[in-house]
Amino acid sequence: MTTGRGSEAEALADEAAVIEPDLPITDSHHHLWVHRGDRYLLDEFVADAGSGHRIVASVFVECHAMYRAHGPADLRVVGEAEFAAGMAAMSESGLFGPTRVCAAIVGRADLAIGARVDEVLRALSAASGGRIRSIRSTAFWDADASLNLGLRPYAPPGLMRDARYREGFAQLAAHGLAFDAMQFFPQLSDLCSLADAFPGTAIIVNHCGGLLGINAYAAPETFGRWRTLIAEVARRPNTLMKLGGLAGRRCGFGFADRPMPPGAAELAAAWRPYVETCIELFGPARCMFESNFPPDRSAGSYRTVWNALKLTASGCTAAEKGELFSGTARRAYRLD
Repeated sequence: MTTGRGSEAEALADEAAVIEPDLPITDSHHHLWVHRGDRYLLDEFVADAGSGHRIVASVFVECHAMYRAHGPADLRVVGEAEFAAGMAAMSESGLFGPTRVCAAIVGRADLAIGARVDEVLRALSAASGGRIRSIRSTAFWDADASLNLGLRPYAPPGLMRDARYREGFAQLAAHGLAFDAMQFFPQLSDLCSLADAFPGTAIIVNHCGGLLGINAYAAPETFGRWRTLIAEVARRPNTLMKLGGLAGRRCGFGFADRPMPPGAAELAAAWRPYVETCIELFGPARCMFESNFPPDRSAGSYRTVWNALKLTASGCTAAEKGELFSGTARRAYRLD
């Protein structure tokens, strides 16, 4: 899973032309944060959203930002919902452009605390001004600890099958919340079991199922293993898929290690097999594109990444693109 080197001319060309500039986009997955000197807040996102593509709305996804420094440990995550709601309120003023930033919020709650998570969910709803639509509780685990290149520690193995975790998961339905699933793709059988146990709760699978392409997973047979598990998830009617989030080092494309970012055509060529497979198995009405910014800046600018995602969908009809780029996300996160 490696690609050739992009040229400076190709990168500049991507900046010059926007593919299908009038196509409405609901960015179904982005973050805002101040982390290790990296500031990506409303001004930075608005600049990206206004760089050529028609971004009509966005979904903020939890990223361990702005937790409360004080109070009960389980409720400190509520600070992030307050923060995102503040960004949304600023955006709703219209002073920051036409994009409705953080129109929906995916919050964080520790489902492993069982039924006690009900208090957290109530607090998140209040703090978000009613914008909470889903909860993400990451479950990353693999026998190879070096695969975890992110900011979060590994979850316990088998977390999604744990009885106490499922007791917490059961509280989502009462609050009308979906679940954003984030794990490595070999864990998708656990996710299938979770989907079967809670058929009434929508499960939105992040980042094409959690692709891996380094270490033991840097092998030709990895794609087939991934596809088999993605097909199993797609058989569960309460699951949806986010298309994107493929720029990280663990995905194996090597974008972050290059002196020049790839162009949109090269990105699309690398990502197309995964995007097309998900669309084939889930259908456009259960798939939604995401920017995963700012993490996916390693693949290029916001403008270039959306150009690349549009290229991966070039074989779709206008109606299918309407679903993939906005319709599915708007339904899943109740933006209409």
